[in-house]
Amino acid sequence: MKSKAPLSLMEQMVMILVFALAAALCLQAFVRADTMSRRAQARDRAAVVCQSAAEAIRHSQGDLAAAAELLGGESTQELLWVDYDEQWAPTETGERYRLAARREDPDVPGLGKAVVWVTDEGDIEPDTLFQIELAWQTEVDGNG
Repeated sequence: MKSKAPLSLMEQMVMILVFALAAALCLQAFVRADTMSRRAQARDRAAVVCQSAAEAIRHSQGDLAAAAELLGGESTQELLWVDYDEQWAPTETGERYRLAARREDPDVPGLGKAVVWVTDEGDIEPDTLFQIELAWQTEVDGNG
């Protein structure tokens, strides 16, 4: 009579292999879900930061230097930017996220326009998390 031990051992090995594959798939699903959750959380925070920047630019009537002062950032004539760390605290060195704003040429007299966006600088290729366009009224010369 032959022993059934090798057959039983083979069955146990197949079950362990199936269990290991199922565990790997579950782990991959949890990692993917965590990544998606973190990405959604970053987009939500980017939306809030963009809205704050848009309100600062509107308040300063498109003066990027004044808006940068309100936001705790830096500016040139054409661009405003604020760098944030992983916890969305403003920082001097661009660690992770960057808010930027640029004035646009309006098509309509009496209208000021700008675009504000946040990028994730921590990725290999910077990725835009959120972008918003804004407009405000400006004074129009009586000559035209």
